[in-house]
Amino acid sequence: MNKMQEMLAQAQQMQQTINQRLAGSIVEAEAGGGAVKARMNGRKELLSLTIAPSAAQAAASDLTLLEDLIVAAINACARKADDAGKSSAASIMGSLGLPGL
Repeated sequence: MNKMQEMLAQAQQMQQTINQRLAGSIVEAEAGGGAVKARMNGRKELLSLTIAPSAAQAAASDLTLLEDLIVAAINACARKADDAGKSSAASIMGSLGLPGL
């Protein structure tokens, strides 16, 4: 039973380490050739969204395009955050020396 408690404590520590790395990991993505830029941490919390003045002016005639660019930039950021999370978890898990990792 002691061994199980040790393994559980180790797993919890690993999860905390992963969460700390994710919180500190920042990813950026853009859409529309830089018209919209998004920044997000590894926990997929949106930190900032920047819209170029030219994109804002163009939105006066086509708001749907600007909305699509915002969605695209945020989704690209989320994919990068996913990749960063997988990489961080693999790095931590790999340090355990378990077979197949």
